[in-house]
Amino acid sequence: MFKIKLLILFSISYFFISCTNNKEEFNYKISVGYIGGEYEGLLLSNQLKSQLNNLGMFNENSKYEIQANISHSKELYITNIDKTSDRELINSYIDIKIFNKKLDCITFEYNETISQFYVLASSDQFISNNIAVEEIKIENTEYFVLRFINSLTESSFVCGK
Repeated sequence: MFKIKLLILFSISYFFISCTNNKEEFNYKISVGYIGGEYEGLLLSNQLKSQLNNLGMFNENSKYEIQANISHSKELYITNIDKTSDRELINSYIDIKIFNKKLDCITFEYNETISQFYVLASSDQFISNNIAVEEIKIENTEYFVLRFINSLTESSFVCGK
């Protein structure tokens, strides 16, 4: 888990360094539409709006609209032969589409899955289990947003791909 956190922090710092060196103004603006996934969808929406706004790409009246769905699932994951340490695996999946409202078509699609696990405390009563799950969901959401924004190019916004 330490390696994954380190990788995420490295990705975030790399993203911010590349943004400070890049003075390019984007010719396209994007709005954020409906995002499914209940509470996790709200977190994703806030992350997308924040990152797009920081890059100067956010405009509520844009003809390009992000429609997305995020989901997380968990399952028991046993890593060793003698089964002395149980782990819980968190799988996160995201599906993002950019919809052109004027031409009524999807111009860009982004799908990705990521998994992380944590060592499960022996009782369901431990609050650390719930905190670990929430932290992993937030980290995965931040990771998805950064990867999605880095995958955008101006040539991405063409109907009929």
